[in-house]
Amino acid sequence: MSDVRYESAPDVAMDVDDDPSVRRRGRGFDSGASANDGVRSSGFERLAPADLDERAERSVEGWVVVVTNVHSEATEDDVLDAFLDFGKVKDLHLNLDRRTGYVKGYALLKFEHQDEASRAIEACKNGLTLMEQQLDADYAFVRAPLVAPGAGRPARRDVRERSPSPMR
Repeated sequence: MSDVRYESAPDVAMDVDDDPSVRRRGRGFDSGASANDGVRSSGFERLAPADLDERAERSVEGWVVVVTNVHSEATEDDVLDAFLDFGKVKDLHLNLDRRTGYVKGYALLKFEHQDEASRAIEACKNGLTLMEQQLDADYAFVRAPLVAPGAGRPARRDVRERSPSPMR
């Protein structure tokens, strides 16, 4: 056998991404992937900022409003009729108690636009009633308040200050 030595060229730039001999598995290595995929182009879906209420947060489906103090014998049609005056309700969830079959006391409504949701919330604050009970409403998703780092937070207690676990 002959002793053959191969010398590599110093500082040769190789484009590893285009090398057909290297096989990669997993997400993001598809050679047929378009340049418009989210990871490489940073083209993620973004939600428009809220214009009417700075504390409200939009979900992907729309503006979700939580309505509380709903009468236990109310139906979906009753709740829907009460809120159709403020805009088109995309979806309505009226949860029932498994044991009794009555409404748990709250409903979730989805509106397409924030102005519709804010009108519904304002109507509840101004005395909207359903089956002789005044309804209360607010946004289901709200932004966290902007607080400077360390401001308003309680100081972290030392581990030694904690109360001992109860004896078993």
